[in-house]
Amino acid sequence: MPEINVLSKEISELIAAGEVIERPASVIKELVENSIDSGARHITVEIKNGGTTYMRVTDDGCGMAFEDVPTAFLRHATSKIITKNDLDNIRTLGFRGEALASVSAVARVEVMTKRREDTYGTIYTIEGSTERSHDKSGCPDGTTIIIRDLFYNVPARAKFMKKDVTEANAISNIMQKITLSHPSIAFKLIRDNRMEFNSAGDGELFSAVYAIYGRDLARDLIPCDYEYNGIHVSGYVIKPLYSRNNRALQNFFVNGRYVRSRLCSAALENAYSNMIMTGKFPACVMMIDLAPSAMDVNIHPAKAEVRFTDEKSVSDAIYFGVKNALMNDGLIYEFEIKPRTDWTAPPPEEPPVQQEMLFTPIEKIAEKEKETAAPEPVKMPEKPAYTAPVKTDDGEAEVVNIRPFEQFGQSGVTAAKPELSAPVPAPEPEKTVSAQEPEPEKPATPVEGFKYISSSSFEKPAAPEPVKKAAPVDPLHEEFPNIRVVGEAFGLYVICESAGKMIMIDKHAAHERIIFERLRSRNCRQFSQSLLTGIKVLLTAEEIDAMESQQELLADLGFKFDFSQRPCVIATAVPTFIMDADIEDIVCEVANNLRMHKADPQSGLLDDMLHTVACKSAIKANDKNSPEELQALAEQVCYNENIRHCPHGRPVMFTMTKYSIDHQFRRT
Repeated sequence: MPEINVLSKEISELIAAGEVIERPASVIKELVENSIDSGARHITVEIKNGGTTYMRVTDDGCGMAFEDVPTAFLRHATSKIITKNDLDNIRTLGFRGEALASVSAVARVEVMTKRREDTYGTIYTIEGSTERSHDKSGCPDGTTIIIRDLFYNVPARAKFMKKDVTEANAISNIMQKITLSHPSIAFKLIRDNRMEFNSAGDGELFSAVYAIYGRDLARDLIPCDYEYNGIHVSGYVIKPLYSRNNRALQNFFVNGRYVRSRLCSAALENAYSNMIMTGKFPACVMMIDLAPSAMDVNIHPAKAEVRFTDEKSVSDAIYFGVKNALMNDGLIYEFEIKPRTDWTAPPPEEPPVQQEMLFTPIEKIAEKEKETAAPEPVKMPEKPAYTAPVKTDDGEAEVVNIRPFEQFGQSGVTAAKPELSAPVPAPEPEKTVSAQEPEPEKPATPVEGFKYISSSSFEKPAAPEPVKKAAPVDPLHEEFPNIRVVGEAFGLYVICESAGKMIMIDKHAAHERIIFERLRSRNCRQFSQSLLTGIKVLLTAEEIDAMESQQELLADLGFKFDFSQRPCVIATAVPTFIMDADIEDIVCEVANNLRMHKADPQSGLLDDMLHTVACKSAIKANDKNSPEELQALAEQVCYNENIRHCPHGRPVMFTMTKYSIDHQFRRT
C-alpha cells in the first residue's frame, strides 16, 4: 500500500476552493451574499470578459475592522455561527466561512473596507492564499472586493472555463435571482462597461420583477398570497395563457434564498393542471417563508438546494396558494392586435442609457398601461381559502331531449347559479338631479326637527324605515351584464357584446370544459340516460375486470353497464351530454384508462380519461346550433369562473373593448 501523506496547505486550499468555486458566477454569488449579510442597501457588481479577468463587488454595508480583515480570509472564519445550536436557526446567506478563503486561493484579490465609526479604512491584498499587503487607507464606508485572474494558479481548471459570453450569462442569471429575492436592496450589474440592469431597491417585489424581466412579463403576472401550517407563500405567478416553453422562469426563494426544488416545481405545475397547454410550463417568482428549523440548508456545497422537514405541508401551501391566485384573478384575457413589424428595416439607434432611466417606478408603469386597459392586480384576501370544485344542483334535472348546452349549469363554484333562460338585467342606475332641473332653493335658516320639502313648506319627519341590505351582486354579472349573442364566425367562434365589450368564445373549447367540469365533479347520476337498446362493446378481460370493480365510480360519471355477456360489456345508461358522440369509442377509452390505473382509479391520472370523454362529446366546428343554445353557452362561460380554459389549456374566451376597436378604425 502506498505511503499516506498529509497534504500541504497549498494543495488542500486548492481542493477546498474547487468545492465552492466552480466558475466566476460562484464567486459573485458568494461575495454578493456576504454583502447582503453585511446590511448593504446598494450593491454594484462589475465584470469584464465573463468575470475571468476582472470582477468587482461594491456595497455600503457595515465594513470590517482593520484587524479582522486577514482573519476573514482564513478557512471556516465567520461571524454568523458560534455554537452548534446556531446551525438550527440560520437566517443569513453565507455562514460557513469558506467564500473568501476559497476565492483567495485561486485568484488575486484586493479588498478596500471601512466601518462608519472608523477614521481610516483598510486596503488588503492576497494572492493564492498568501498575504501581500495590509495597510490603512482612505476609502468610502462599506466594502469593495476586486478579483483578478481567476484560476491563474490552476491551469487545469482555467481551461475548462466556457466562452466569456456564457460565463457572463451565468453571472447575470445569479444576479437576477438575488435581486428578486431582496427587493429592498438596489442592485446594479455592469457587464463589459455596459449597464445590464439596475433595480430600485424600494422593497416592492413587482419593482424587482419589472427591472429584471421587463414590462411584458410583469403585466402577465398575478399576485399570490397564502398561509398554511405556518408556511407563508407570496409573490407572483403567470397567467396560464402566457406560460413558457421551459422551467427557466420558475423562481423559488426559501427564506430569501434562491433554491432549486423539484417539490416546489411539482406543486406549482399541479396547480395549473387542466389550465395549461401540453409542453408549456408556468413561470413564477415565489417567496416561501417558514421556520429555519423546518428545513436544512446545508445539504449542498453551494446552498442551492434545501430539504424540508414536512414536505407535504410545503407542497400543499404552494398548491393551494397558486390555485387561489388563479381562481381570484378570473383569467379573462383581452384580445390584442399587434402592429405590423417590418423585419427588414434596420433597428433604430438607441440613445445613450442614463442611469436614472434604467428603472421606471410602478406609478409611471401604471400610467403608461392605462392606454392598454390592462386589468388591475387582484387584491388577495387576508387568508384566502381554496374551495375544491364540487357541483351542487337544486332540484331534479331534465334528462329527456336535452340540447347540448341546456343541461349544464355552473360547476365547481360557490356563486349563485345564473338563470340561463333570460338575460341578466343590468342594475338600475342611481337617480341624479338633472342639470336642466335645478334643485329647489333651501331656506336660509333650517328649522330643527323638521325636514325640508320646498321653499314654503315643512313637515314633521316620519319614523325612519329600517335600512334593507342590498342582496350581494355577483361580480361576474356586474362585469358582463345583458350578454347578447351577435352571431358566429367560421362556424366555431361565438361573437357577443356586453357593457362596451366584444366577447369571442371558442364554442368547442367552452363546451369541452363544461363537460369536463361536470364529469370531474363525480355528480352525474342525475344526468344518466337509460338506453332502450344497449350498446355492446368488445373489451379485453382485464378491461372488463377493471370496469366491474369500479361500478360506483362509473355510476358517478353517469354510466351503467351489463357485464353478463363476456367478452363484451353492454352500456345500458350513459350521460345525456355524450348522446351525440361515439359512445363505443368513449367506453373503450374509459375501460383502457381504468385498466391502466386500476390500483388507484381516484387519482388525478383519471383526468386524461375525462379529457378524452369531454373532447369527443363536445360540439365541433361547423355544428349547427340555435341562437338559444349559443346564448346559454355564452352566459355559462361568462358567469362561471371555471370555464376559462379548455382541459388542454387553450383559452375559451377573449374580450375586446369598444375603445380598442374604435382605435383600430382610427375613431379615437
